[in-house]
Amino acid sequence: MTAAHPNPPLKTVTIVGGGTAGWMTAALLSRLLLGAYTIRLIESAEIGTIGVGEATIPAIRTFNGFAGIDEFEFVRATQATFKLGIEFRNWGGVGDSYIHGFGKIGQDLYWLHCHQFWLKARAAGDARPFDHYSLNTLAARMNRFALPDPAHPHSPIADLDYAYHFDAALYAAFLRRRAEAAGVERIEGRIVAANRRGQDGFLDHVVLADGRTVDGDLFVDCSGMRGLLIGDAMGVGYEDWDRWLLCDRAIAVPSARQGPLTPYTRSIAHDAGWQWRIPLQHRTGNGHVYASRFVSDEAAARTLLAHLDTPAIGDPRPMRFRPGKRLRAWEKNVVALGLAGGFLEPLESTSIHLIQTGILRLLALFPGRGFHPADIAEYNRQTDFEYRDVRDFIIAHYKVTEREDTPFWRYVKHMEVPDSLTERLALFAASARFFLHGSAELFREESWVQVLLGQRLHATYDPMVDMVPAEQATAFLHDVEEVIGEVAAGMPTHEAFIARHCQA
Repeated sequence: MTAAHPNPPLKTVTIVGGGTAGWMTAALLSRLLLGAYTIRLIESAEIGTIGVGEATIPAIRTFNGFAGIDEFEFVRATQATFKLGIEFRNWGGVGDSYIHGFGKIGQDLYWLHCHQFWLKARAAGDARPFDHYSLNTLAARMNRFALPDPAHPHSPIADLDYAYHFDAALYAAFLRRRAEAAGVERIEGRIVAANRRGQDGFLDHVVLADGRTVDGDLFVDCSGMRGLLIGDAMGVGYEDWDRWLLCDRAIAVPSARQGPLTPYTRSIAHDAGWQWRIPLQHRTGNGHVYASRFVSDEAAARTLLAHLDTPAIGDPRPMRFRPGKRLRAWEKNVVALGLAGGFLEPLESTSIHLIQTGILRLLALFPGRGFHPADIAEYNRQTDFEYRDVRDFIIAHYKVTEREDTPFWRYVKHMEVPDSLTERLALFAASARFFLHGSAELFREESWVQVLLGQRLHATYDPMVDMVPAEQATAFLHDVEEVIGEVAAGMPTHEAFIARHCQA
């Protein structure tokens, strides 16, 4: 374990790398550290960023709030749209469609959750599609959107939860303007070396291509998959998860915008991976994530281009990645954020969220009096838990399927998965019950319920449901469906909401 740093309290934070991760870090630290530290960011215009992480989950609103960002100003500046969830096509079986929506599923009756009554009704042939029992999913199907309204606490509109789709490059530029206005110094330059101190192994400074050196007390590695500091300089290894997460490449391309604007991301499963579709105000983001051992790059590109809704308006951009994470996200005086710390495919839009939680965790354990082993160990423990938690949720999308129509789907359906996931699937199959393993879990019960049922996991309802008289249970479900239908029908269309409040 690292010994406590003997030097005086730190004064300078040096961020290596721009893009979404770098400028999210700069924007939040410059606001929440209240000017007590010098913050610098080094980036090179020569080095491109991945820049395709355009879909988010609701926690992004917390980040924007901490950063003091006005919601509609942000939406206009980033050509954003609103997101109620993700539609999954062809995942449980070819031709299937379900939505993983944010927010609540109906409401509880006594202590029993709505999905338990739905499972019993479905078994009796007396249930509508599951989308009809959550406002997020039904409103998404109807292309409707409104902000949650806490003034009506007994209406499902009070619990509406949402995130955004936005242009990642515009978001980074938006955050850069705010960070520089708050005093962050941007240094243009390409790093060619990172030098450690001999006495304790801490990073001392980086060297730029023109010979300049930039020092720092705390370094934040936002250099992307290169892991320039955490990997190359500090020698922290990488844990591969490619035995469960087979997709290791992606190709992305923008296409022309076409209405109506859908308030959800779309994920379409293909023969050896899946395709995203993300609607923005000015264009549509598309990409194909795939397993290179099952399909060639050329065939993957053909699949993507053949399934665009509108003509491509740019050249396809290929990228490669390694599913997994660094063995430690914090090593001595270097903290890795974003792709430098690990990569999980963007199936559930977690890339930006993992940057956000990494920054907030750094603030919670900030080394203001020097670097202490207990702080570093706790940071790494929480980061490790979070990555494994998200990993299991993504693996479940592949493991829980009835598809065996291609070698890829046969492999993932029958593969061994982590024990933590096996236990969770077995419990849910037995009685559709779900329990959180820790307060830090990202995906709550509603998310697991929608995905596991949408992926065709054969689950039996909780036997306690049988204690409720059949007439009462039937009336309860019908009431939930009716109320959600009425509220959704009364919402404006997604397009109309944007046109009224935050057109770019």
